[in-house]
Amino acid sequence: MNILEKIIQHKKEEVKEKSRLIPLQRIQNSQRLFAIRDFNSALCQNKMQIIAEIKKQSPSEGEIMPEANPAEIAVEYERNGASAISVLTDSHYFGGQLEYIQQVKNVVDIPVLRKDFIISEYQIWESFQLGADAILLIADAIDKELLISLNQLALELGLHVLIETHNSSHLSWINDLNPQIVGINCRDLQNMKTDLTWLKTVAEELPIDCIKVAESGIRTNDDLSKIDQYGYDAALVGTSLMKTGDPGNALATLLNRVPV
Repeated sequence: MNILEKIIQHKKEEVKEKSRLIPLQRIQNSQRLFAIRDFNSALCQNKMQIIAEIKKQSPSEGEIMPEANPAEIAVEYERNGASAISVLTDSHYFGGQLEYIQQVKNVVDIPVLRKDFIISEYQIWESFQLGADAILLIADAIDKELLISLNQLALELGLHVLIETHNSSHLSWINDLNPQIVGINCRDLQNMKTDLTWLKTVAEELPIDCIKVAESGIRTNDDLSKIDQYGYDAALVGTSLMKTGDPGNALATLLNRVPV
């Protein structure tokens, strides 16, 4: 069993237990805490946009910044040029918490993406109620039919959807959904290895009119220049920022800005 399969197996058990403790109907009847911010528009600018990620740990890196305060980092990210914040909410493998969504939304004005391994309707409603503006759906982690139904539900609720894949063979049916945002993860989730050149290889297969997001393995301003040349509109960056211990300063450096 590879790491992705292990994560999905654990996630199924986690969602089953959550559903037992807090029934879906209770979440559906709860009031959303925040207005939805326009994640799509935040990424549609004339220059490369950054989705800056809050990540305490990962299977590939181990502990990264375990004592990180999500709200403080989000403020630093926004101040130093982030267009949106990605909040990891998986606790077992990535050290995240659902509460981080609310904590971040309370202190920034830019959109917030819930990044998790979303495999059920329950998690879509959970994301909506907690205040996420966008969700991540990983095509490599679920089958086509489930991706279609989860994407449809999220859009009906007014959430923005970033559909991610590493496997280029999934792009044909992802493109059939007329997605607004497609992410190419240059990290193979089956072995956690990254290859930045994969972004160039796959770029021409992406829909012309979608927002294109490059994910993983992005460390320098030169990397940003490369993916800009490949045709991407935004980059999702987390590990390289968090590993420095000063993510806001690192983001400014990535963007060739003076830290504030």
